[in-house]
Parts: sequence; structure tokens; C-alpha cells
Amino acid sequence: MKIRVGNGYDVHALAENHDFWLGGIKIEHYKGCIAHSDGDTLIHAICDALLGAAALEDIGCHFPDNDNAFKGIDSKILLKNVVGLLRKNGYNIGNIDTVVCLQRPKIKPLMPQMRETLAKVIDIPVDDIAIKATTTEKLGFVGYEEGVAAYAVALIYKIE
Repeated sequence: MKIRVGNGYDVHALAENHDFWLGGIKIEHYKGCIAHSDGDTLIHAICDALLGAAALEDIGCHFPDNDNAFKGIDSKILLKNVVGLLRKNGYNIGNIDTVVCLQRPKIKPLMPQMRETLAKVIDIPVDDIAIKATTTEKLGFVGYEEGVAAYAVALIYKIE
């Protein structure tokens, strides 16, 4: 069996009058992500972790932010495409571990819904997806509520 690990990172600025998508769900908040797509920072980090684990470049190579085909696109579609690409290359997903850095809103009550949504899109058990959240104790762009960041690690495997 061939086992590989990849990590991903994404960040988006937050601004008023934008929708806030995170982990595949829309969150009610007075700010949302400025982005070419829907700006789902968590999904983008997961995509990069999966692509990196399979050595298939990064999310920007597959879904460039200067391509109008991806303008406003639901990031769950991007994730579904990434999973399809991995499976086409013979990989299965073992597990995904993530951290969201966000001062506000508090997302702990929403994590079960995010995990369920992501598990459906990726087609893996919900127990194979972890989402953790942290603030930055009011430091930096996250602490000043100017942006959101997400980290992801993915384990993939291929039975040879």
C-alpha cells in the first residue's frame, strides 16, 4: 500500500456585504469572504491538501482565479472535482484534519453540520473528517477580524 500525506492552507479577506461560506455551509455573519469563487477557505485548504498529497499541483492550477468559469462557483463543486481526480489516479482518502483560524463568528456549534456536508461531498465517513477552530487572541488579520485562514492535512492511499 502506498500512503501519502499533503497539507493545504488558504486565507481570504473578510468584508461586509459578502456571503460567508465555510465548510460547505453558509454562515450568518455581517462579513463574508472576498474571493473569485464563493471563498470557502476551509474547502480550499482541503483541496490543496488532497492535491498536494497526490502531487497534482494546487487548487489554482486546476481552478484559476482568472477563469470566469469559476466566478462565484460553489466550492463543493471544486472539492468534488478534486476527489474525482484523486480517484481517477487510484487514490482513496484516509482522513482529513483541519484547523480554522477565525476570531468571529464562533463556529463550534456549526462543526457537525460542516463535517456532514464535507463527508457527503467527499464520500467518506464523517468520522474521517476533523474540524478544529481557534482564534488568534485578537492578534493579526484574523484577530482584527479582517480575514479567515484554514489549514488542512490529508492522508491518501493507493493499494498497489
